[in-house]
Amino acid sequence: MNSRNDITRSGRPSTAAVSASAIASPRPARRWSRRRGVVGFLAALAVVGFAGAMVAPTGVALADPVRDEGSETAYSLALEDTQNLTVTAEGATIAPAQRGAFSVYVTPKPTPTPTPKPAGKQESTGGGPLFYTGGGAPAEWMAAAGIAESDWGYVDYIVSKESGWNPNATNKSSGACGLVQALPCSKVPGNGYDPVDNLRWANGYATGRYGSWAGAHSFWTKNHWW
Repeated sequence: MNSRNDITRSGRPSTAAVSASAIASPRPARRWSRRRGVVGFLAALAVVGFAGAMVAPTGVALADPVRDEGSETAYSLALEDTQNLTVTAEGATIAPAQRGAFSVYVTPKPTPTPTPKPAGKQESTGGGPLFYTGGGAPAEWMAAAGIAESDWGYVDYIVSKESGWNPNATNKSSGACGLVQALPCSKVPGNGYDPVDNLRWANGYATGRYGSWAGAHSFWTKNHWW
């Protein structure tokens, strides 16, 4: 049989032997526990990050409604931008530019310049005689009055004696007027001071009273009137 002391040494270590053993050797079990805790925490963070990355696009898609691509065109987008355009200058806000409206300036039609009337008959004021202010020459007046060119010599003789080819010649005493001194002046159709009207009347008077301009010329040379 072993003694009590032998049993203590061989069957159960003494308290002193246990304490010395615990102090001499480290405790790997506790260190492993801490390492597992750190690894687990990092794995949990990775899982949360992965889940957030997967869910984020879905959340953005739900927050931003899908636009109808068919209703948007380059023109509509540009028009929306221009209508919302606001310009600020030195602190003063200017109203948005209205691009869809415009005004057309129409140049006023100029007032036409009155066309001056051609020189012709001149009306005197106060109801007086209508003196002639137009141009022309004796040959033109006789042709316009319908006098034959073969009679122009007789006409030139009489008219030169009566008025000197002045269409506005007037006899102060008798009132005879015009180239051939018609008496009264009112018997001339139209205007007695118009050379064509005056000669047209004289052509009828010469042929009607003297038979021709030759007969009127013969009478005038003898009587100095006709």
